[in-house]
Amino acid sequence: MHHEFEAIAAHYHRPGLLEQIQSQLLAQGKDMEQLKRSDLSAVDEFHVRGAKVSEELARTVDLQMAKVLDVGCGLGGPARYLADVFQCDVTGIDLSAEFIRTAQGLSKWVGLDHNTHFLQANATQLPFDAQVFDAVWTQHVQMNVADKAQFYGEIIRVLKPGGHFLYYDIFESDRGQIEYPMPWATDANLSHLIKKEVLHKLLESKGCIKIHQNDETEAGITFFTQMLARLEKHGPPQLGLHLVMGADIKIKVTHLLQALENGQLVLESGVYQSVND
Repeated sequence: MHHEFEAIAAHYHRPGLLEQIQSQLLAQGKDMEQLKRSDLSAVDEFHVRGAKVSEELARTVDLQMAKVLDVGCGLGGPARYLADVFQCDVTGIDLSAEFIRTAQGLSKWVGLDHNTHFLQANATQLPFDAQVFDAVWTQHVQMNVADKAQFYGEIIRVLKPGGHFLYYDIFESDRGQIEYPMPWATDANLSHLIKKEVLHKLLESKGCIKIHQNDETEAGITFFTQMLARLEKHGPPQLGLHLVMGADIKIKVTHLLQALENGQLVLESGVYQSVND
């Protein structure tokens, strides 16, 4: 693995993550033989606003029974949601071997391993043939990818003509430098932010048409303000994103909230349609 990708994988590595989640579920009195997808909601969507924003994004296009690729799938929460609610067949890829092992285990626990599939792979070299997916989905991934043209080029390559690319991501602005650590990077060496206008130009240059976009910044500010208030009052819950983000979750969230409030970072979701044939 290339040195930069090794560093990214190391940033997200949490040894024994699946076992930690199991331990906390048992501590909550959950029956592992009767586990539901909702029992994992506190930990399995590692992005701003969690499951709520996945639900919103999924309803911007018709994904019923679609073949979907989740690029940077994390612990597989969005993949399980799409499989469960829309009967999608979802493949998730991630650079983190521990995330993939955990995603596979969580899907098995909730009986969704038949239509969710996870494998460790590099998002800039997708191990799939061209034009095989009805939709490609990515949330908070590109910030760690330096070669945006290659990253988005691979996404468009594996999309069927007329297929949809759905994204929810963090972008920079012209309002100064952000403070680290952030959830996706300990320091600036792992962070490769771009402006949202660069994304739009890049996708349009690759033969895609914008279907939908939405500014998610204010909703993100509200989410993090409430999260920090809960952490301040109660500390981290038994089962929560601190298992994924580490003990310094509070400082990471504080830096991200400050950057959103100051306009240094923006959140945006959107949908493009591939018209390549």
